[in-house]
Amino acid sequence: MFIEPLDTSRLGAKVEKDGVSFGLWAPHAKRVELSLVDLMKNQRNVEMREDGRGIWHAFVPGIGEGQEYGYRVHGDWAPSRGRRFNPARLLLDPYARAVTSGIDYRGPIHDHLAHDDFRPDATDSFGAVPLSVVVADTPAPPPVAGGRRPMAESVIYEMHVRGFTKMHPLVPEHLRGSYAALAYPDVISYLLDTGVTAVELLPIHHYASEPFIAHKGLSNYWGYNTLSYFAPHAYYATRGTLGNQVTEFKAMVAALHDAGIEVILDVVYNHTAEGGHEGPTLSMRGIDHAGYYRLTDDLRDDYDVTGCGNSVNSATPMVRQLIVDSLRYWVEHMGVDGFRFDLAPTLFRNGQHHFVHDHPLKQQIDSDPALAGVKLIAEPWDIGPYGYQLGSFGLGWSEWNDRFRDHVRDYWKSTVHGVQELATRLSGSPDVFQHNGRPPQASINFVTAHDGFTMRDLVSYDVKHNSANGEGNRDGSDNNRSWNHGFEGDSDDPAINDLRARQVLNMHATQVLAAGTPMILAGDEFGRTQKGNNNAYCQDSPLSWVDWTPDARWQAVRSRLAELLRLRTKHPLLRPDRYLHHTDVINAHGENLGRVDLTWFNDHGAQMTEQDWHDGSRRLLGMYVSDEANAFLTWFHSGADPIDVTLPGLPWAAHLKIAWHSAGTDELPSEELSPGSVLRVPGRCVVLMRCDVPTTAAELLGMPLSLMP
Repeated sequence: MFIEPLDTSRLGAKVEKDGVSFGLWAPHAKRVELSLVDLMKNQRNVEMREDGRGIWHAFVPGIGEGQEYGYRVHGDWAPSRGRRFNPARLLLDPYARAVTSGIDYRGPIHDHLAHDDFRPDATDSFGAVPLSVVVADTPAPPPVAGGRRPMAESVIYEMHVRGFTKMHPLVPEHLRGSYAALAYPDVISYLLDTGVTAVELLPIHHYASEPFIAHKGLSNYWGYNTLSYFAPHAYYATRGTLGNQVTEFKAMVAALHDAGIEVILDVVYNHTAEGGHEGPTLSMRGIDHAGYYRLTDDLRDDYDVTGCGNSVNSATPMVRQLIVDSLRYWVEHMGVDGFRFDLAPTLFRNGQHHFVHDHPLKQQIDSDPALAGVKLIAEPWDIGPYGYQLGSFGLGWSEWNDRFRDHVRDYWKSTVHGVQELATRLSGSPDVFQHNGRPPQASINFVTAHDGFTMRDLVSYDVKHNSANGEGNRDGSDNNRSWNHGFEGDSDDPAINDLRARQVLNMHATQVLAAGTPMILAGDEFGRTQKGNNNAYCQDSPLSWVDWTPDARWQAVRSRLAELLRLRTKHPLLRPDRYLHHTDVINAHGENLGRVDLTWFNDHGAQMTEQDWHDGSRRLLGMYVSDEANAFLTWFHSGADPIDVTLPGLPWAAHLKIAWHSAGTDELPSEELSPGSVLRVPGRCVVLMRCDVPTTAAELLGMPLSLMP
């Protein structure tokens, strides 16, 4: 095994003046054939030469972009040594920039006999497996207009390329569900009007369905089953798969960039669609099983910390380089602005499968100039030993914060003990992230994501309803922290429906107003439902697609969320880029203005006391933030009944006015309010108040005594 990283610039298919050069890393192969496939599906095999360091090369004159190809790799069939070479398998190039055709799941796609995982099957897989495509270099999309935003200004929108546009009434029917649809002007206008600054696309690396799903007549919809780390998923192209998927992806990025919207990819470098050794052999397993995948000590079985059958072996230098090369390609050639790493701890496990903070792959990513300035987001857990690593990814990374998710769900169900943890989550989860110079934006504040209930289903179902998946409702989490508000599923009761919409708005407001980076699941802003299915990974159907015909109640939720996001954009105080710690506010003249940058209020117009913090029945918390010129006081109230709160006076506020709320239209006053007055906060709502504050000591001292608390 070669332990040093080699020159990977020659890997893949490179279009040159008179033909195409091919390179494949297969250090234990004895022979490699390049199989060229013409439009009539005729094969022509070309012998490749090994350079003495495990890289095989061939130059083929007279061919160019659009050429379909694969590899046949010869070597020992020795599963006990991690080698499963079988030249009857036509293999994808790990560096292929496009992939065409699908998989015949009933064809000879396994490297072994049906009755024995450790005996080779000599049946040719040609015609049953996908092919690689030669793609020529073309210009990258232009950078995002205005440059990439800092995380403090970002609002991330997690979406599915196909599902978001498949039912969009303003998108031409022939474009729906494609990259081109996401680039359509009406779609982009909707994103801008909502307040989105970055779309986070569920996996668009070319992927495949798992055989057990295909045999049930379903398909992998989410895409967490990658076949190729350089190729855009062909199914989302509108005009063929011989490279058009690359062109259309770039056009989509260009359109979003022109509108100032960044593109973040959800990437799955932790495992591939080949599954365990008993699964199909489509690419890496047939090239070098032990080189590309983590294996058990006996080298016969895959060491799985992903729950998907295999784990990519990032302890191998060339595999690490494959991952970095892929990241660089998507940034430099395809124009993307960031990555969300699925099951990120798997990537940073060493040769003994232990998670290490200073893993060489992480060092490569952190130090690569091409990746400087891109957004790096970790899903900070896998299912392996010590796989829960929330808070471990260091400066420059953000992480999905499941502690925020779980507590916000519990708080609005009113199943919490007091408000202590709420304050911690609202202030950016400093207990998790405030170390080594990390800012609050290290926390991706989300309540829902693709995996689990939608936000509407979170307030409509007590239990999951996954029967459509064909697994007897056994799949999907049972720990949903959901509440149906008195009726399971859709209801005709206006009171229940009004309360559900209000609760959705409350949860949106909590993630938007908390320090950190908010992430919204596409469609949650107007009540998208999956009818209680919390694991719709195999549902490429209206159940998962965004329904663009919400009723007036849910349209109003979206309008009010967009209004709150506009306030967040306008006022940096609502999106702090540093942790606030009850620090005195000092103006430019060095004067202490008597208030602090962050504090918490009770319902008596005073700062929270020790007794308040330890009151397990408390369901109201006031969050006060201020700087030299501005201040906001936000009330979070999850109790069912209204509560009277006394508004604070100087130095906290000279006057107060409600800037936004989640309550009914006529439940709160619209006029300016005076300190010391009583505000009745309705049950289960968020109220954001703008506070007029003195900006100099003279103003503070000149205020009437009646305004003092």
